[in-house]
Amino acid sequence: MADRPQQIQVHHIQHPQHLTEGMKSRFPEIPEKGPSTSQVVAVITLFPVGGILLTLACITLTITVIGLALTTPVFVIFSPVLVPATIFIGLAMMGFLASGVFGLTALSALSSMLNYLRGKTKDESADFPETLDYAKWRMPEGVGQVGQRTKDVDQAIQSKAHEGARAQEGGRTQEGGRT
Repeated sequence: MADRPQQIQVHHIQHPQHLTEGMKSRFPEIPEKGPSTSQVVAVITLFPVGGILLTLACITLTITVIGLALTTPVFVIFSPVLVPATIFIGLAMMGFLASGVFGLTALSALSSMLNYLRGKTKDESADFPETLDYAKWRMPEGVGQVGQRTKDVDQAIQSKAHEGARAQEGGRTQEGGRT
């Protein structure tokens, strides 16, 4: 083993000056000057603000997790009271929101009719009576479709009920023949 010649690997180290010159030749749009003073001031100003906000976020998360860990047993103990109260409050909020939506819809419809009666329409091609006539024309068609679908569903239910009754009667006769 001592007979083998040892190979030495030589690595060429480029100096930073050669690297920057190569980068400048490849990317000529890179400016040679450093950041402007306004950019430096912006970074100096925003870095502490970002750090403070990140710290506040971490503190808030920690307090929330600790509070949740402490109040979870209380929620479990009082859940027979809290669950119905939550359901009641949720339903009340849904009622208030639905009331508001219905009120806004009514005001919008009244405003639209009032603007039509005054002759102030945003789009001259959209006439209210034509839209109303179209709705009156389509209404019986929609009612007929709903009626037809109801009849189809009724027939399907009746056929399933008859099939179930036949299968049940067939099962009884087979049981009766076995005994």
